[in-house]
Amino acid sequence: MTFKQILQARAKKNTTAKVIDKISPYGVILWPIVTEKTHKLQEASNKYSFKIHKDANKNDVKQAVEFLYKIHPEGVNIVNVVYKGRNQRKLVRKAYKKAIVTLGKKDKIELGS
Repeated sequence: MTFKQILQARAKKNTTAKVIDKISPYGVILWPIVTEKTHKLQEASNKYSFKIHKDANKNDVKQAVEFLYKIHPEGVNIVNVVYKGRNQRKLVRKAYKKAIVTLGKKDKIELGS
């Protein structure tokens, strides 16, 4: 196998879901994140934030959004939010995984207020 073939094999896009076969779409997307920052993102660029399962990948989130909200997302970004420890703090933020889902201009998700 030549070096070029190795790079091409490595660059192939992985479109397989990892967790959605083991757990339901309701287990992949845990709940929406509703803050001032996410509300501004929804209004400005039609992006919605969700807390997701720690083992989920972009393809899992995309399939779960299509199943739950009957909307085809344009893009999904995944962020690992790190643990904020107890360095002279009373409050502690645990680590979690967040997905930012971008929708088309006409699409909208109704999140309960």
